[in-house]
Amino acid sequence: MTQRLIAVCIAGPLVLILGGVALAVPLPFASYSPGPTFDVLGKDADEAELVQVDGHKAYYDDGQIRFTTVVASSNGQKLSLGDAMSRWLDRDKAILPYDVVHPPDQSAEDEEAEGAIQMTTSQDVAKAIALKELGTDVPTAVQVAAVSEGGPAEGKLLVHDIFQEVDGTPITTGDDVVKAVRKHTDTSNVEFKILRDGRELNVRVKPKIEEGTPRVGVSVGLGYDFPFKITLRVDPSVGGPSAGLMFSLAIYDTLTPGSLTGGEIIAGTGELQPDGTVGPIGGIEQKIAGAQEAGAKLFFVPKANCPDVKDLDPDLRLVKATTMHEARLALEKWAGDHDAKLPTC
Repeated sequence: MTQRLIAVCIAGPLVLILGGVALAVPLPFASYSPGPTFDVLGKDADEAELVQVDGHKAYYDDGQIRFTTVVASSNGQKLSLGDAMSRWLDRDKAILPYDVVHPPDQSAEDEEAEGAIQMTTSQDVAKAIALKELGTDVPTAVQVAAVSEGGPAEGKLLVHDIFQEVDGTPITTGDDVVKAVRKHTDTSNVEFKILRDGRELNVRVKPKIEEGTPRVGVSVGLGYDFPFKITLRVDPSVGGPSAGLMFSLAIYDTLTPGSLTGGEIIAGTGELQPDGTVGPIGGIEQKIAGAQEAGAKLFFVPKANCPDVKDLDPDLRLVKATTMHEARLALEKWAGDHDAKLPTC
């Protein structure tokens, strides 16, 4: 056996081993894949409407308004070279820097909690914008956005409770609540006066000292004093703010006679702001792929995401969404004529 052949016999397996190791080594990347879509005008597993209205007539018509999701690779799971290559070859998946998908200062639990708060806020903003679209004034309020599991306020304060007073002092901002709680360094009871489903309640919560600061275990956020009750029965495992536009269109459709979609399936995405504008989101290509799989014929793209879709040619119509009002008008126009001229990217 020649020296060259001996070298090949020794080096060949080593190259294969090193190649296998290289393919398995974690890299600083994560991925997005198309997630499920949810018809806000549909029903849940118990055959209950996802949009529930109490105190106003509701109209349940044909058609679907679907919000879209993406599935991110898990927090703590960095892609190997092999995983990254396989996802890169799949047109419906995206590879992103790991720290963009999972910020270094957030645990999986932090991400889940933040997603839940964002979902709560997006639903309330969607309700308010839909009502304003109907000409109804909706005053803003300070509310409970989330309650920490096992915290002092669990079972006492609920998500959507509106803060009216803390220790007898009227509340106008979220900072008012935080500052009032922080005064209780002796862990004496914090006296909350809240509004829950139209009823005034007085609630006492004994704070706990955490990192030297009194806390009651709630997150405070923007809320509204709604004239009647609107409930969105969304799967609690879904978080984030990007369904806001679809929520608002579905609520508007439910509160008005006739089908806003003309009985068709439409989908979209976009974080709805308190002024009615539609903000950008992540994973737009994956959401379009999910909507197409669900049979949608039209998809709303936030204006700021238009550069992300310029090279796409999906089998559904892409419509630029700048505000909820403009999206609503475009949808009504499209429902009457699928070939109508609409805002595009």
